[in-house]
Amino acid sequence: MNKKVILFDINETVLNLGALKPIFKETFGSEDALSLWFSKLLHLSTVCITTKVKSNFAELATIVLDAIAVNYKTQLTENKRTELLGAFSNLSPHSDIKPALSKLRQHGFKVVALSNSSLNLISMQMKNAELTDSFDDIISVEETGSFKPDPTVYKFAATKLQQPIDQLCLVATHDWDTHGALSVGLDAAYIDRTGVPYNPLYLKPKIHSTTMGNLVDSIIADQA
Repeated sequence: MNKKVILFDINETVLNLGALKPIFKETFGSEDALSLWFSKLLHLSTVCITTKVKSNFAELATIVLDAIAVNYKTQLTENKRTELLGAFSNLSPHSDIKPALSKLRQHGFKVVALSNSSLNLISMQMKNAELTDSFDDIISVEETGSFKPDPTVYKFAATKLQQPIDQLCLVATHDWDTHGALSVGLDAAYIDRTGVPYNPLYLKPKIHSTTMGNLVDSIIADQA
Protein backbone atom coordinates (compact mmCIF):
# COMPACT_ATOMS: atom_id res chain seq x y z
CA MET A 1 0.00 0.00 0.00
CA ASN A 2 1.32 3.45 -0.95
CA LYS A 3 1.78 5.70 2.04
CA LYS A 4 -0.17 8.92 2.09
CA VAL A 5 1.56 12.24 1.48
CA ILE A 6 1.33 14.28 4.68
CA LEU A 7 0.60 17.98 4.19
CA PHE A 8 1.39 20.34 7.05
CA ASP A 9 -0.32 23.67 7.58
CA ILE A 10 2.38 26.17 8.54
CA ASN A 11 1.24 29.13 10.63
CA GLU A 12 0.60 27.88 14.19
CA THR A 13 0.61 24.20 13.23
CA VAL A 14 4.34 24.19 12.44
CA LEU A 15 5.47 27.69 13.39
CA ASN A 16 4.71 29.30 16.74
CA LEU A 17 2.80 32.57 16.31
CA GLY A 18 3.24 33.28 20.02
CA ALA A 19 6.45 35.16 19.30
CA LEU A 20 4.37 37.83 17.56
CA LYS A 21 2.34 38.70 20.66
CA PRO A 22 4.87 41.14 22.18
CA ILE A 23 5.28 43.19 19.00
CA PHE A 24 1.52 43.32 18.41
CA LYS A 25 0.92 44.32 22.03
CA GLU A 26 3.61 47.00 21.84
CA THR A 27 2.10 48.37 18.64
CA PHE A 28 -1.59 48.23 19.49
CA GLY A 29 -1.53 48.27 23.29
CA SER A 30 -3.58 45.11 23.73
CA GLU A 31 -2.94 41.45 24.56
CA ASP A 32 -5.70 40.54 22.11
CA ALA A 33 -4.30 42.37 19.08
CA LEU A 34 -2.67 39.33 17.49
CA SER A 35 -5.72 37.08 17.85
CA LEU A 36 -8.00 39.85 16.54
CA TRP A 37 -5.75 40.39 13.54
CA PHE A 38 -5.59 36.66 12.75
CA SER A 39 -9.35 36.13 13.10
CA LYS A 40 -10.09 39.13 10.88
CA LEU A 41 -7.57 37.86 8.35
CA LEU A 42 -9.35 34.50 8.20
CA HIS A 43 -12.71 36.25 7.89
CA LEU A 44 -11.48 38.41 5.00
CA SER A 45 -9.91 35.47 3.19
CA THR A 46 -13.17 33.51 3.53
CA VAL A 47 -15.16 36.40 2.06
CA CYS A 48 -12.69 36.52 -0.83
CA ILE A 49 -13.15 32.78 -1.41
CA THR A 50 -16.94 33.02 -1.36
CA THR A 51 -17.20 36.07 -3.60
CA LYS A 52 -14.35 35.10 -5.98
CA VAL A 53 -12.16 38.07 -5.09
CA LYS A 54 -8.59 37.33 -6.17
CA SER A 55 -5.90 38.43 -3.73
CA ASN A 56 -2.86 37.19 -1.83
CA PHE A 57 -1.83 36.76 1.79
CA ALA A 58 0.38 39.84 1.93
CA GLU A 59 -2.34 42.12 0.60
CA LEU A 60 -4.97 40.76 2.98
CA ALA A 61 -2.56 40.90 5.93
CA THR A 62 -1.86 44.58 5.25
CA ILE A 63 -5.54 45.44 4.87
CA VAL A 64 -6.35 43.80 8.20
CA LEU A 65 -3.42 45.48 9.97
CA ASP A 66 -4.81 48.84 8.91
CA ALA A 67 -8.28 47.80 10.06
CA ILE A 68 -7.21 46.82 13.56
CA ALA A 69 -5.08 49.96 13.80
CA VAL A 70 -8.34 51.89 13.53
CA ASN A 71 -9.91 49.54 16.08
CA TYR A 72 -7.13 50.30 18.58
CA LYS A 73 -6.87 53.97 17.56
CA THR A 74 -3.26 53.47 16.50
CA GLN A 75 -1.46 55.25 13.67
CA LEU A 76 0.65 52.74 11.74
CA THR A 77 3.77 54.03 10.02
CA GLU A 78 5.01 52.28 6.91
CA ASN A 79 8.07 51.10 8.85
CA LYS A 80 5.93 49.61 11.63
CA ARG A 81 3.66 47.90 9.10
CA THR A 82 6.72 46.41 7.41
CA GLU A 83 8.13 45.33 10.79
CA LEU A 84 4.91 43.56 11.77
CA LEU A 85 4.57 41.70 8.49
CA GLY A 86 8.29 40.96 8.35
CA ALA A 87 8.13 39.26 11.74
CA PHE A 88 6.23 36.40 10.07
CA SER A 89 9.36 35.33 8.26
CA ASN A 90 11.25 34.79 11.53
CA LEU A 91 8.97 32.49 13.52
CA SER A 92 10.40 29.55 15.43
CA PRO A 93 8.96 26.07 14.98
CA HIS A 94 7.07 24.38 17.79
CA SER A 95 9.49 22.13 19.68
CA ASP A 96 7.68 18.97 18.55
CA ILE A 97 7.87 19.64 14.81
CA LYS A 98 11.36 18.53 13.79
CA PRO A 99 11.10 15.14 15.55
CA ALA A 100 7.65 14.60 14.04
CA LEU A 101 8.74 15.37 10.49
CA SER A 102 11.84 13.22 10.89
CA LYS A 103 9.84 10.25 12.19
CA LEU A 104 7.32 10.43 9.37
CA ARG A 105 10.07 10.49 6.75
CA GLN A 106 11.88 7.62 8.46
CA HIS A 107 8.68 5.61 8.06
CA GLY A 108 8.48 6.32 4.35
CA PHE A 109 6.08 9.26 4.27
CA LYS A 110 6.58 12.30 2.08
CA VAL A 111 5.98 15.52 4.06
CA VAL A 112 4.93 18.74 2.37
CA ALA A 113 4.43 22.30 3.65
CA LEU A 114 1.11 23.81 2.51
CA SER A 115 0.24 27.41 3.31
CA ASN A 116 -1.92 30.37 2.36
CA SER A 117 1.25 32.48 2.43
CA SER A 118 3.27 33.27 -0.69
CA LEU A 119 5.93 30.81 -1.82
CA ASN A 120 8.57 33.44 -1.11
CA LEU A 121 7.34 33.91 2.47
CA ILE A 122 7.02 30.18 3.18
CA SER A 123 10.53 29.59 1.82
CA MET A 124 11.90 32.35 4.07
CA GLN A 125 10.01 30.94 7.05
CA MET A 126 11.41 27.47 6.46
CA LYS A 127 14.95 28.78 6.04
CA ASN A 128 14.85 30.95 9.17
CA ALA A 129 13.23 28.15 11.20
CA GLU A 130 15.87 25.72 9.91
CA LEU A 131 13.19 23.47 8.46
CA THR A 132 14.04 23.62 4.76
CA ASP A 133 15.62 20.17 4.81
CA SER A 134 12.80 18.74 6.94
CA PHE A 135 10.21 19.01 4.15
CA ASP A 136 10.19 17.20 0.82
CA ASP A 137 8.27 19.98 -0.90
CA ILE A 138 6.67 23.38 -0.30
CA ILE A 139 3.34 24.42 -1.83
CA SER A 140 1.78 27.88 -1.70
CA VAL A 141 -1.83 28.47 -2.67
CA GLU A 142 -0.90 31.77 -4.36
CA GLU A 143 -1.13 30.31 -7.87
CA THR A 144 -4.83 29.61 -7.30
CA GLY A 145 -5.64 33.19 -6.29
CA SER A 146 -7.60 31.71 -3.40
CA PHE A 147 -7.03 30.37 0.11
CA LYS A 148 -7.73 27.38 2.30
CA PRO A 149 -10.40 26.10 2.92
CA ASP A 150 -11.48 26.66 -0.71
CA PRO A 151 -11.81 23.15 -2.25
CA THR A 152 -9.83 24.45 -5.24
CA VAL A 153 -6.76 24.82 -3.06
CA TYR A 154 -6.67 21.22 -1.84
CA LYS A 155 -7.28 19.96 -5.37
CA PHE A 156 -4.45 22.21 -6.56
CA ALA A 157 -2.11 20.58 -4.04
CA ALA A 158 -3.08 17.12 -5.28
CA THR A 159 -2.42 18.15 -8.87
CA LYS A 160 0.88 19.75 -7.93
CA LEU A 161 1.98 16.56 -6.18
CA GLN A 162 0.52 14.33 -8.92
CA GLN A 163 -1.39 12.39 -6.29
CA PRO A 164 -5.04 11.32 -5.97
CA ILE A 165 -6.95 13.42 -3.43
CA ASP A 166 -7.45 10.41 -1.15
CA GLN A 167 -3.68 9.87 -0.96
CA LEU A 168 -3.21 13.16 0.88
CA CYS A 169 -3.55 13.81 4.61
CA LEU A 170 -3.54 17.32 6.07
CA VAL A 171 -2.14 18.01 9.54
CA ALA A 172 -3.46 21.29 10.97
CA THR A 173 -4.33 23.00 14.23
CA HIS A 174 -7.24 24.87 12.62
CA ASP A 175 -10.56 23.01 12.64
CA TRP A 176 -11.77 24.96 9.60
CA ASP A 177 -8.72 23.69 7.69
CA THR A 178 -9.16 20.04 8.61
CA HIS A 179 -12.86 20.38 7.80
CA GLY A 180 -12.00 21.90 4.43
CA ALA A 181 -9.62 19.05 3.62
CA LEU A 182 -12.07 16.35 4.70
CA SER A 183 -14.92 17.94 2.75
CA VAL A 184 -13.04 17.55 -0.53
CA GLY A 185 -11.81 13.99 0.07
CA LEU A 186 -8.47 14.29 1.83
CA ASP A 187 -7.73 12.65 5.15
CA ALA A 188 -6.85 14.99 8.01
CA ALA A 189 -5.28 14.92 11.45
CA TYR A 190 -6.01 17.63 14.02
CA ILE A 191 -3.39 18.83 16.50
CA ASP A 192 -5.00 20.73 19.36
CA ARG A 193 -2.56 23.49 20.29
CA THR A 194 -5.04 25.88 21.95
CA GLY A 195 -7.55 23.84 23.95
CA VAL A 196 -10.40 25.55 22.11
CA PRO A 197 -13.17 22.98 21.42
CA TYR A 198 -13.33 21.61 17.87
CA ASN A 199 -16.30 23.14 16.05
CA PRO A 200 -19.12 20.57 16.33
CA LEU A 201 -20.51 21.57 12.92
CA TYR A 202 -17.32 20.59 11.10
CA LEU A 203 -16.29 17.20 9.76
CA LYS A 204 -14.04 15.56 12.33
CA PRO A 205 -10.83 13.71 11.48
CA LYS A 206 -10.34 10.29 13.01
CA ILE A 207 -6.84 11.26 14.12
CA HIS A 208 -6.57 14.03 16.69
CA SER A 209 -4.24 14.70 19.60
CA THR A 210 -2.90 17.37 21.93
CA THR A 211 0.67 16.28 21.14
CA MET A 212 2.35 16.05 17.76
CA GLY A 213 4.22 12.92 18.83
CA ASN A 214 1.01 11.00 19.48
CA LEU A 215 -0.58 12.37 16.32
CA VAL A 216 2.34 11.19 14.18
CA ASP A 217 2.32 7.78 15.85
CA SER A 218 -1.39 7.48 14.98
CA ILE A 219 -0.71 8.40 11.33
CA ILE A 220 2.03 5.77 11.13
CA ALA A 221 -0.14 3.13 12.79
CA ASP A 222 -3.05 3.93 10.47
CA GLN A 223 -0.85 3.23 7.45
CA ALA A 224 0.81 0.11 8.85
